[in-house]
Amino acid sequence: MVNFMMDQLREMMNHPDQIRSMSVIAHVDHGKSTLTDSLVFKAGIITAKNAGDARFTDTRGDEQERGYDKEKYWTDDAGKVVEGDTTVGEDGGAKNSYMINLIDSPGHVDFSSEVTAALRITDGALVVVDCIEGVCVQTETVLRQAMAEKIKPVLMVNKLDRAFLELKMDPEEAYQNFRKAVESVNVVISPYESEDPVKEFEAGGLGPVQVDPADGTVAFGSGLQQWGFTLKKFAVMYADKFGVKPQDMMRRLWGDTFLDSASKKWKKGNAHGNLNAGLKRAFVQFILDPIQQLCNAIMDEKDKKVQKMLKALDIQLKKDQLELRGKPLIKPVMQKWLPAADAILEMMVMHLPSPRRAQSYRVDVLYDGPLDDDGAQAIRQCDRTSELMMFVSKMVPTSDKGRFYAFGRVFAGTIATGQKVRIYGPNYEAGKKKDLYLKSIQRTLVQMGRYVEQVADVPAGNNACLVGVDQYLLKTGTITTIESAHSFRQMKYSVSPVVRVAVDVKNPQDLPKLVEGLKCLSKSDPLVLCQTEESGEHIVAGAGELHLEICLKDLADDFMGGAPIKISDPVVSYRETVTEESSMVCLSMFSNKHNRLFCKAMPMPEGVDVAIEEGKVGPRDEFKARARILADDFGLDVGEMRKIWAFGPEGTGPNLLVDATKGVQYLDEIKDHCNSGFQWATKEGPLSDEVCRGVIMRVLDVTLHAHYLSCGVNEQILPTMRRVTYASILTASPTLLEPVYLADISCPQDSTGGIYGVLTTRRGHVFAEEVRHGSPIVQLKAYLPVSESFGFTGALRAATGGKAFPQNSFSHWQALNSDPMTPGSKCNEVVLGIRQRKGLKEEIPTYDKFYYKL
Repeated sequence: MVNFMMDQLREMMNHPDQIRSMSVIAHVDHGKSTLTDSLVFKAGIITAKNAGDARFTDTRGDEQERGYDKEKYWTDDAGKVVEGDTTVGEDGGAKNSYMINLIDSPGHVDFSSEVTAALRITDGALVVVDCIEGVCVQTETVLRQAMAEKIKPVLMVNKLDRAFLELKMDPEEAYQNFRKAVESVNVVISPYESEDPVKEFEAGGLGPVQVDPADGTVAFGSGLQQWGFTLKKFAVMYADKFGVKPQDMMRRLWGDTFLDSASKKWKKGNAHGNLNAGLKRAFVQFILDPIQQLCNAIMDEKDKKVQKMLKALDIQLKKDQLELRGKPLIKPVMQKWLPAADAILEMMVMHLPSPRRAQSYRVDVLYDGPLDDDGAQAIRQCDRTSELMMFVSKMVPTSDKGRFYAFGRVFAGTIATGQKVRIYGPNYEAGKKKDLYLKSIQRTLVQMGRYVEQVADVPAGNNACLVGVDQYLLKTGTITTIESAHSFRQMKYSVSPVVRVAVDVKNPQDLPKLVEGLKCLSKSDPLVLCQTEESGEHIVAGAGELHLEICLKDLADDFMGGAPIKISDPVVSYRETVTEESSMVCLSMFSNKHNRLFCKAMPMPEGVDVAIEEGKVGPRDEFKARARILADDFGLDVGEMRKIWAFGPEGTGPNLLVDATKGVQYLDEIKDHCNSGFQWATKEGPLSDEVCRGVIMRVLDVTLHAHYLSCGVNEQILPTMRRVTYASILTASPTLLEPVYLADISCPQDSTGGIYGVLTTRRGHVFAEEVRHGSPIVQLKAYLPVSESFGFTGALRAATGGKAFPQNSFSHWQALNSDPMTPGSKCNEVVLGIRQRKGLKEEIPTYDKFYYKL
């Protein structure tokens, strides 16, 4: 039975200091969902028997079918867990009760966008790492995302049962594996920690973020067998025996500390063994040895020895459990002795921040407006009696066809059924009416795994589902009652929708279903792009093969009611760029021949495009500070960088329009029109109508006739700017950039030859190879062009007898080192293929089509 009722849950929501919101993040198959089951069991939602196998947060049928050892995806559902008694404290809340808003997120890199959506509305992250495999590529990716959102991590070193029962690891060897996992996590975290984290914490900031078993921010255990512990568990057991405080004992139980039984003194050793030969380190002697001895006794099926141990540990089993033998008996014994839920809940409550504390320092990464306005103040205070501020991070499909719950977090105020609110879409600009709706909330719900419960209202610091706002929001949005409030910041994804397919219906009468289905698909996934080309093609773009497969399955089965569809072969999105400065000054004139634009294009220095995308440099930055960063870090001219007119396309992209003129009059008159022409040109480049990237357009001179400006010929400037941009790009050695995956491949050492063979035939190359300590597994890292990645997993498994498992994540853009104008070159073939697919003229345009001669 569930240990709490909805009215108790609703009462707990009123006490933000006793709420913890966290995401479970990890690499695929490191045991997130099985570990989450232990918390759901603790709350009484599933039984102890099913915990570890129920995968309660796998809400889709295809997730449950794929099971424990396959790719897991698309799980972004809040589970509510209430822990402790319900004694009423002084503040009116339950004294020892805590409510956990827990979101289980997918581990496959293709679904990193789901992790981003989960992280935005949580304050802490439980990072799960397989003690055998260590920190993998997706763990690093999601951990960096969490740190960028100022989310505090705690670590669970998982699958200890494998170390003892499968690999029969020596305890010292197991310790070295655990230590390496902790250190690897801290290496990723360390760049985000402040110089003085303790001082920052005392000032109300994030504080220390690196994890340390001796501080209680690391737990060890087995999600499958539902047992786990922090050092505090054993420190409390041993503290009285050694006559020390539990905190001091925790310090001795981790690291290079050894107990000399003869002299009864603690000694320090080195990292890979003791300087005093024959002594065991404290972690091995007092923690791993007892666990291993208990497991060995159970596996040896020596009843008397096991019974003696159980009695010493005060473990009482039920009658049916006492009949178990071998491995099945380990789970109930370890569950009773070291319950995983207790260890994880201890970390959450003691080391993760409450919503009130977290929002005080997260407001600057959450809010897009001034940090002293009413909206920012409301978020910072997290007060349920203030005006409403809510962020919707995801649209969750409902059982009603075509309808969605808007799932998000209430950051301030209280959202209630029937309440009239302001809904801001992604294109809303403060003070304007574009993408703004004034509507009433139909219903407010609380989502619990696969189920939803209706409540009258949801106060600040809690997650909520809303009914009735899905028709006004596409993917994300802001809901508020403050007229002067700005939007929440748009989320930055670590993956890009670089793989595209064209979708069509087999029966023409199903076309309206397809159009409606694509709208629903676009809502349901944070990252997927659905658009209609000028040729009439319906395009669906995703992060990778698996992401597209799932999206198209949803489109056909859920959003089109099973109507048959035709799917083209996957194609890749490219980017257009330049490799040299324009070979000549390019000129474009208005039709009156009196007004002229003189421009040149040049490539961006390496790293500027990435800095723009990551938000280190952006259109909203103060122009002097932005110019100084671009000049100091990338060597650009500081004078010109102070006169950046626009970023493009979409006003935020990785291309720059720069004013390099001197002493020209009336420039302000045409600036906005030049900007519009630049946005158009960089969104549809001259080679193949692909988006431009890494191009700096310098306006060198402008000839303007005052008489014609006063006659209102400004509308001629936009197409003129577009033409001169095209001419400048085509005279600057243009080429295409192709997306490249980072392939993270795990396999036994004897299978690496097959991997190298497959990568060579697909223009890929290995740049790192690492043998895992204490394991026959080799970790390879390789770069693989996305265009060569289709069928890569199948080819790799065929070449290695199914022993290799790759994880492909988007890494970077790489130039095709060939001339698009040279027939037969790789770049020329790609450009012609794109032009044919898009229905453009077959011949690639040359600069003289856009260039005017005087």
